[in-house]
Order: sequence, then structure tokens, then C-alpha cells
Amino acid sequence: MEELSLYHLLAIFFTALVFISKHLLQLKLSKPLAIPILGHLHLLRKPVHQSLASIASKHGHVLRLRFGSRPVLVVSSPSAAEECFTKNDIIFANRPCILSAKQLWYDNTAFVFSPFNPRWRAHRRFTSLHALTPSRLSKLLSEIRLLLRGLYSDDREGFQKIEIRSWFFELTVNLVMGMISGKRYSGEEKRSLKKLLEEIFLFSGATSMEDFVPLARWLGFSSMRRRIEATAKEMDEFLQGLIEERRKLGKWKESSSTIIDIMLTLQDKEPEDYNDVSIKGILESLITGGAETTPGTMEWAMALLLNHPEAMTKARAEIEEHVGHARLVMESDISKLRYLNNVIKETLRLFPTGPLLIPHESSEDCTVAGLHVPKGTMLLVNAYAMQRDPELWEDPLEFKPERFDAESNGDQGYKYKPFGSGRRRCPGETMAWKVIGLTLASLIQCFQWERVGEELVDLSEGMGLSMPMTTPMEVMYKPYPEMLGVLSQLE
Repeated sequence: MEELSLYHLLAIFFTALVFISKHLLQLKLSKPLAIPILGHLHLLRKPVHQSLASIASKHGHVLRLRFGSRPVLVVSSPSAAEECFTKNDIIFANRPCILSAKQLWYDNTAFVFSPFNPRWRAHRRFTSLHALTPSRLSKLLSEIRLLLRGLYSDDREGFQKIEIRSWFFELTVNLVMGMISGKRYSGEEKRSLKKLLEEIFLFSGATSMEDFVPLARWLGFSSMRRRIEATAKEMDEFLQGLIEERRKLGKWKESSSTIIDIMLTLQDKEPEDYNDVSIKGILESLITGGAETTPGTMEWAMALLLNHPEAMTKARAEIEEHVGHARLVMESDISKLRYLNNVIKETLRLFPTGPLLIPHESSEDCTVAGLHVPKGTMLLVNAYAMQRDPELWEDPLEFKPERFDAESNGDQGYKYKPFGSGRRRCPGETMAWKVIGLTLASLIQCFQWERVGEELVDLSEGMGLSMPMTTPMEVMYKPYPEMLGVLSQLE
């Protein structure tokens, strides 16, 4: 009896030992190696979203890491992302204080990077009621007509070559600046603004060593700080100039035709919420969100269509079926162009405007996917990783617009959130869909598009918050003969 009991005890002991050993091995493999001071920073490579996706594929889709002294939660799982933006939405509604946000976004008070507080709620309400409204998009059609007129010339024959990103930028910047200040930009003024916004997005998507290792500031790692400060100063002077122009005109006292006019009116009534710094923060958010990210998405979409001419043909056939050749595409037509909408969705799946959603920060302790997340943890949701995950998508690296057909699986849930989710979801999502849809439809309807050479368009990703193409794309185009009558009537 005693021998039997000893046998059972030994069996239990060795079984437990094997279980514990396997469990410890899993724990060891479940988190990458951290080193003193730097934590897991040594594992990161550029682009960071790709680096984090690679780490997640090896160690798990929900990871607690440490970037220097800062705790970080990296989420590449739809269920965990849903948990962050539903059950824990208020807890993760804050933004972390990092150098780029502090310098470029008015000490973390600008709308995009501000903490979750009453002022942020007031500014969010303002953008919904006065800025990103259907009435503000009334000038979209006229801007698209100007784009088409600029591309069309009745004295040229055959294909012409252009760098298309600058055309997209001119359309969106004049649409946004028209709403904000009533101004249009062209020539050198447009090029200077484009360069400034590109720098804003480049630095906004960058992190400094001192964000994670405070001692780095005193060890000579300050070159980025100086560059960011110079860009911030230039942006501040530009925005203050816009405000002063409208203020001197004085028309805002009689009728508020622009967004700045409305905010100057509110400044008299609510000076604390709408002082000049607050106004500049809102303006910067609107300009960068509208004029920089949208052209990038349209450029990616055109690149994908040029690399897949059968998709371009299908998109134009759909436009011919629903619109024809006697008139231009209207906003009311876009909802009927299901395949084109699928092209845009697929573009945003492969190349989201924010591959890593703008960072969040926990305001108190919480739990995500069973993991304890302490207060002050930076949350990084890797939309890029989820939207290319082979466990979630069939042929994830292939361009397949039809995957979004309503008959199959129109609602993709949290595995597809290119504009974020929860309280800090991008407020310009509706505007972006309309601008992208109507612009692409108009270009596909009116012009034949081809690659410059036989080689496929290079789809390499550049640096920055909005993931632009590495090299601005050059394309060949010419008007369709059946659209010459409509194009020749544009003024």
C-alpha cells in the first residue's frame, strides 16, 4: 500500500514537473527578451508597424512590452482591440505625452493629441457640428472640376505623364483650406505648405529616444528635438497668420462663412476653450487630417489599380453602367458604385492611413485579454498587422476588392478598423470616404490611366504617421474620346 502511494506521488510529481517545465518554456517564449534601460526598444526596426507585426507573429497578438521606462501594450488581435475600445474605451481615451505631440501639437492640447477631458469633448463637438459637415463638402464637386480641367487640354494628343500625388494634394488642400479660411493655394505657396505638412506627419509618426529614456536628452540625443521645434515654429506662424487674416477682415462679426470665423465668434463667448492656441490646435488637426492623409490613400488606390488593370477596367465599366458618358459622376452616384467602394476598402486594408493607430494611454489599471494593464501604459493597436493577418484574411497580401462584397462578409468587425474605433475614432472618416470616392470615380470615368513603363508600380512604404509611398508615383493618362464633350465644357 505504501509502495503504491509512493508510486502515485512520484507519478504526480513528474507529471507536475513536465507541466511546469512546458508552462515556463511557454512563458519564456511568450515575451521577447528585454535588456536593461532600453527594455524592448532594441527589437524595433523601421517601419515600426512591420517590426511590431513580426514580433507579434512570434510571441503573440497581445504583448506587454517595455520601451525604456514606459510600459507598452501592443495589440494585434481583433478581440483584444474590441476590448480596448468597448469595455475599456474611456480608460484608453487618453493620449501619451511624447516629444512630437508636445512640440508639434501645442503641448498635447491640440485636438488629435489632447487628453480626454471636457475641452476635448467641446472641440470634438465643434468639429461634428461646424467643421466636418455635409454642407462643408459642397465645394468638393467644384474642386474636382478644377482638377479635371487642369488635367484636360484640348491642344494635346496622346498620353501625358504627371506626378499624381501633387494633383491630389492640390485638390484636398484647397478643399480643406477653403472651408477653414476661404483661401486657395497654388504654385510656390502650395509647395511650401505641402513640404510643411509632410514634415508634420513625418515627425508626428516618429518617437524620440527621450520619450522612453529620459536620460537620453542629456546625453546628446537632441537632433530630432531641434528639427521638431523648427517645424513646430513654422506651423505655428502659418496658423497664426490664418487667424490674423480673418480677424482683420472682421467679417466673422457679421457672418461666419469659414471655420475660423465660427471659432472667433466662440472666442468671445468661451475664451478659455477657444483661445488662439486652442484654435490653432483644431486647425492643425483639420488641415493635416484632410490635406495629407487623403491624397496618400488616393495615390495608393491608383497604384493598386495600375498594377491590376483588370480591376481598373471593372471599376470603369461599373461607372459607365450607372453614370454613362453624358455627365460627370455626382456624389449621389457613389453609393451605387459597389466595386469602386470595395477598391477603396481594400486599399485601406493593405495601406491604412495610420498603420499603428495614434497611440492611446490608460488612465487607470485595467485588464485586456486577461492581462493586467497598469495605469500609464501606452496602447499601440497595429491595424496594419490585423489587416494583413493570414489567420484573419484569405490571401492577405493579395489585392482582392471583391472580398468586401456584402453577400459574403461585408462587416469585417474589429479586424478592419482603418480609421480607429471608440471615442477617439477619426472624426473625418465620412469626409474622407466622400472625397476619395468622388475623386477616384471622376478620374477613372474621364481618363485612361497606364503605368509609365512595363514594370509594376513600386509599393514600398515610406516613413511617417500616414504611411505614404516611398516615391511619388508618376503615371500616364489621356482623356477617353467619349468624355471629350463633357471635359471641353468645364470652366
